[in-house]
Amino acid sequence: MEARIIKNEIFRSVRIALGTLGVVAASAVMTSCDDFFEQESKHVIFTENSHLNGATDTIYSVVGIMNKMQAVADRTILLGEARGDLVDITETTSSDLRDVALFNVGSENKYNQPRDYYAVINNCNYFIAHVDTALKNNRNEKIFLKEYAAVKAFRAWTYLQLALNYGSVPFVTEPVLTKEEADRDYPRMDIKAISEYFVRDLQGLGDIVLPQYGEIRGVDSRLMNIPVYLLLGELNLWAGNYKDAATNYYKYISTRNGMNNPYALGTTRVAWGDNSSNWQSLSDYLWSSQYSNERYNSNGELITILPGDSIPSEGYYSELRNTFNSTSENEYRPSLSPSTRHWEISSSQYYCHITTGNDTIIAPQNLTNYRTGDLRYSRSWALNTFVVHNNERLPYQYCNKYETRNVHIYRRAMVYLRMAEALNRAGYPRFAYRLLAGGVNRSVIESDIIPYYKNDSTFLRSFNFPNNQYYLRTTTNQANENTMGLHDRGAGWSLYNPYYAMPVDTTLKVAAKYIVDGVERDTMIVDQLSAEQIAYQMDKVEDMIVDEGALEFAYEGIRFYDLMRVALRRNDPAYLADRIYMRRGEENKDAMKSEIKKDLYTPANWYLDWNGKIGVK
Repeated sequence: MEARIIKNEIFRSVRIALGTLGVVAASAVMTSCDDFFEQESKHVIFTENSHLNGATDTIYSVVGIMNKMQAVADRTILLGEARGDLVDITETTSSDLRDVALFNVGSENKYNQPRDYYAVINNCNYFIAHVDTALKNNRNEKIFLKEYAAVKAFRAWTYLQLALNYGSVPFVTEPVLTKEEADRDYPRMDIKAISEYFVRDLQGLGDIVLPQYGEIRGVDSRLMNIPVYLLLGELNLWAGNYKDAATNYYKYISTRNGMNNPYALGTTRVAWGDNSSNWQSLSDYLWSSQYSNERYNSNGELITILPGDSIPSEGYYSELRNTFNSTSENEYRPSLSPSTRHWEISSSQYYCHITTGNDTIIAPQNLTNYRTGDLRYSRSWALNTFVVHNNERLPYQYCNKYETRNVHIYRRAMVYLRMAEALNRAGYPRFAYRLLAGGVNRSVIESDIIPYYKNDSTFLRSFNFPNNQYYLRTTTNQANENTMGLHDRGAGWSLYNPYYAMPVDTTLKVAAKYIVDGVERDTMIVDQLSAEQIAYQMDKVEDMIVDEGALEFAYEGIRFYDLMRVALRRNDPAYLADRIYMRRGEENKDAMKSEIKKDLYTPANWYLDWNGKIGVK
């Protein structure tokens, strides 16, 4: 029977799979004891068969693994955000989350449960070991190759999350099903080793179309997959393989909709109106609404979603809405609020406005209602109304990034920003800058990037953004415009902004000036930039990329990891530590140090520890 027919027969039962978990071992230990492994688990099934070669068994298993990933969904966001510098705790923050934010996480903390990660990993290991990938239909197509690729991606992603939070983790790729197996000593791997392993493990799977099971819990199942090329980009970025990282991010962009259809960044933004003169007419061009649009389409912002249950008494109910918003469920007392540092980063930006008469103006730096600098801050959250609850007048906080019951893991802008980070560290800071300011297409790459790196023109031309597919935004507002710079999403026309120019070390010789879109800019036009100039630009552009991550992705769970990655790359723990200590503003840095207590200048203190059995030793 052909794969399509097999799968269609069980689409009606997919929802049942989420409830009954027709899937293998629920949790596992990968140390020399069985603390993580439930020997009496009733979820160990299919163990009598040498393969998972039936459609029902196989697809139930994949959906069951998706369900197990929900257990770490909230944690993925909160461990990456609460430990960063963009949010702060409130008077009503739970003790467990407060301890996360203050780097005081004990083994009993509910966010310190490595067993949940190993539950996913052991399920994946079992599936990979037993699924019959050789089984073919009458068209000689491998039936379960899609599921195999999807599960390999789930395993790689889960191991990466585990390593990011614990630093060094027991590593096993075979299913653990007995106490004897659980009691073995397993080797430990750190972030770099895990990244390098899974880069090899996922090779050749990027072009496989991942499985589609219709709608599951109101979410298109295509949004529940983790695209392999995207994941390879992330793994290579952590491993320090920057050219490979950039290439894989580009491969995801260029193949998502087929080679002849773009996956452009779009022109979603928050901006002052074209005729704004008194700085009152702020317009939200779909930027804040992109988070609640969870439909799959060719231009969709959201890429990967972990769905949550609709009510707290069922399965895995995400608490993120109650963490970031005032709701009746939390009695209108959210647990996390924007930090002073986030406002400092946002308000320090300069918004570049171009009028209908083509005059370039920098918006004032003293505007009210959080409209100074980058405008995304004013649309990512609100605290301008009140609610009466139990006869008490309480401030009403609203974060539009958490409107639904589902947890968002990857989205389009993240891919572009990561590609910029990789290209910058690969030695092409101007390419990265243009992804931030103005955007890129083939013409931009030829005229404004390759002249600076002529020796690498073949590699740079492999990033093919055809002009007839990627239309840059212009001041004349053409109907077909579909791409812009990432910084343009909140700070206006960044390419024309003198405060956001391509960094140039003025102590090194500047060979010439050049013209872009009629604007004369100080820079170097030479056959090959000096190594000193490139090194200078790489650090400065990387700082711009880190700030852009704060402006675009605040509260989305990536900030701590971004700071960690750059600090490790530069061998500079202060890059992370100083920013987190400034969570409540630069003037309160010493007070924040006293409250956190842990010395964040010591990298070992960045990671969780579980009873001394998992974590950095």
